[in-house]
Amino acid sequence: MTQTPKQNFEEEEKRDSVENMKGLTTPLQSKYWHPTAQNNLKNPESFNLYSHPVKFNGKNNIPISRKVKPISCFASENTNQPILKESKPPLVVVGSANADIYVEIDRLPKEGETISAKTGQTLAGGKGANQAVCGGKLDYPTFFVGQVGEDAHGKLITEALESGGVCVDHLTTVSNAPTGNAVVMLQSDGENSIIIVGGANMSCWPEELSYEDLEIVRSAGIVLLQREIPDFVNIQVAKAARNAGVPVILDAGGADSPIPLELLCCVEIFSPNETELARITKMPTGNFEQISNAVEQCYDLGVNQVLVKLGANGSALFTKGEEPLRQPIIKAAKVIDTTGAGDTFTAAFAVALVEGNSKEECLRFAAAAASLCVQVKGAIPSMPEKRAVFNLLQSA
Repeated sequence: MTQTPKQNFEEEEKRDSVENMKGLTTPLQSKYWHPTAQNNLKNPESFNLYSHPVKFNGKNNIPISRKVKPISCFASENTNQPILKESKPPLVVVGSANADIYVEIDRLPKEGETISAKTGQTLAGGKGANQAVCGGKLDYPTFFVGQVGEDAHGKLITEALESGGVCVDHLTTVSNAPTGNAVVMLQSDGENSIIIVGGANMSCWPEELSYEDLEIVRSAGIVLLQREIPDFVNIQVAKAARNAGVPVILDAGGADSPIPLELLCCVEIFSPNETELARITKMPTGNFEQISNAVEQCYDLGVNQVLVKLGANGSALFTKGEEPLRQPIIKAAKVIDTTGAGDTFTAAFAVALVEGNSKEECLRFAAAAASLCVQVKGAIPSMPEKRAVFNLLQSA
């Protein structure tokens, strides 16, 4: 019988012990698909598309109107027992969706100063939607669980998700909050500064997620979370995934408030960039030794794997008790916009991981995807196709 989010966490821990969850390298037989042997990234056609999944060892009470898309990506006469059309367990992203208002500027304004932008436009974005579209464009079955408002921005995001190959059955439209949005100040060197307005991402969530939303989480091959939605939503999702043996990657981007330990103990991989790592641990991250020391503190918080995005210095995957794996960047021909690069990296890593590739291969695949991302303006518009990633890997 499936546990609900309200059941006692200690009981969940006990059941996890009985089920002997052992870590990301432990294969899990799924009722929805059949595993095959692992392949190597060097051969694009053999990239492991049918590998086995992996198994790991304040609320709003305002009455709201919620509209969920009626057409399902599942085919089943019994709506409580969905059957996947795909032979692969999906990537499920639970998170934010924003309308990104881009303004191109030569430099950031000083205090009290008004400057003119070269251009301005509105594009679909948000860390959750970015990661979902990345999964979809990498040809992996991807589902997005999130919220938008009844406005033009909500329609923009929905269309962008669908165009990116994402199933939006679990995208909810709420009437009591506008779609989240962000102002992205894009400088001439490709760097950006962002101001976020949470909107429907941060309000109008039900105190308990629906059975259908949690069931798609339990049926996932891997789950991606970020911190642009309320912690209590992330905790419900992480617990549901953990109890079903589904690994969770938590992107540290979003709220700068302390991360609940109740959430961290359900996370398989915690993924900050070096700035977020410094803020969370209150430790310097100016060099690799300092980053390693800060990661040790993350271990003390309950996570055993930390995937650190290091910008121009690449990335590093730290696993407790093991030597860290380092991956340099795959240099881009020209950096146009770094917005969405971190989301592309995280989602591409997740896709490569759920397809059964080694951690080294996952890091390299993610680096190639991020390199392609920064060469295009916008977050969702810059998400690369899988063939383009393979081509770059072959030429790099």
